[in-house]
Amino acid sequence: MSVHEAAIHWQHAPHTTEPNTYSRNHCVSLSGNQEVKVSASVEFKGDANCADPEQMLISAVSSCHMLFFLAIAEMQGFQVASYQDDPKGYLERSDKKGMAITRIELSPRITFDGDKVPDQKAIDNIHSKAHNNCFIRNSVTAEVTINAV
Repeated sequence: MSVHEAAIHWQHAPHTTEPNTYSRNHCVSLSGNQEVKVSASVEFKGDANCADPEQMLISAVSSCHMLFFLAIAEMQGFQVASYQDDPKGYLERSDKKGMAITRIELSPRITFDGDKVPDQKAIDNIHSKAHNNCFIRNSVTAEVTINAV
């Protein structure tokens, strides 16, 4: 077991364009002294210059999948040269909970180096294992699909 922590700080301030409401901007502090500027999504009066919680959720799923993919590929003797993804999350009405991220689509693009290069079947197998082992994916109710390029 491990414990993961973050700190959230919000201070009342006026909204920059709507005087009758408050700013949604806040800061998330992570270990290693990283600070992430966060706000609501633009559709919910947030700041487009900040990350929003939905983006952070889909990037966490994508990052987790990638880290498992890299580890499994390495264990199987494959050298990954680069890994890129542009995950998409769909905020939709849910029958059970109101609005929710119901679907997350990963679109990884991976290149390999070295003498041992996997065929498509091996790549699909690595994705399947990464998908099944990803801690974050296992923690969310959204359907997560992998559309490997």
